[in-house]
Amino acid sequence: MPTLILLRHGQSQWNLEDRFTGWVDVDLTAEGEAQARKGGELIAAAGIAIDRCYTSVLTRAIRTSWLALAAAKQTFVPEVKDWRLNERHYGGLTGLNKAETAATHGEDQVKIWRRSYDVPPPPLAPGGEFDFAKDRRYAGAVLPDTESLETTLFRVQPYWEAEVAPKLAAGETLLVAAHGNSLRAIVKLLWGLSGEAIVGVEIPTGNPLLIELDGALKPISARYLDEARAQPLPRN
Repeated sequence: MPTLILLRHGQSQWNLEDRFTGWVDVDLTAEGEAQARKGGELIAAAGIAIDRCYTSVLTRAIRTSWLALAAAKQTFVPEVKDWRLNERHYGGLTGLNKAETAATHGEDQVKIWRRSYDVPPPPLAPGGEFDFAKDRRYAGAVLPDTESLETTLFRVQPYWEAEVAPKLAAGETLLVAAHGNSLRAIVKLLWGLSGEAIVGVEIPTGNPLLIELDGALKPISARYLDEARAQPLPRN
């Protein structure tokens, strides 16, 4: 039976500072490291043997995967990193404090930028501190200058269909350690959720979401391994 574990990275330094992070490569806090280890301990306690791990090219997700796999005593598992599993690109909001941005632009506007399905923030101006065009992780890629959840899905879906789904179809058990919005894109694909429904789905940090799939890669069952911190599961 194909099995998928979705693991949102632990708290990062900019999460702690309440800043829009997106593609900026910030590290985990000590609390974030503990959350990642706890996720791995839960995987071990559930007796799950992972065949392969996928993550983004951002340190907070990569280190979450390493810490979780170490805690699960499965550091030998092959790992694939790809930028298409990155967090959504927050465009011109990147680096800004969320509360200060709300004070400047109004809470309603910031809520639209953060929580709507298809309205992206203003684009990131080229050549600034957070211009990723010269970062070798993205060599040869056509990069966005801002993203909504919808356009995040547009880059996640081809990667999912070409790389991840075939491994699941072959019966592998996969761990995807990534970000709130790239994981929500996967959830939307799996459950066939509407844009309106997916914006209400919240994936907690460091709490593995275990999904069992049928032969058509449709969810049969899903549960958070830490039931005390579980969020409502998707409903289509």
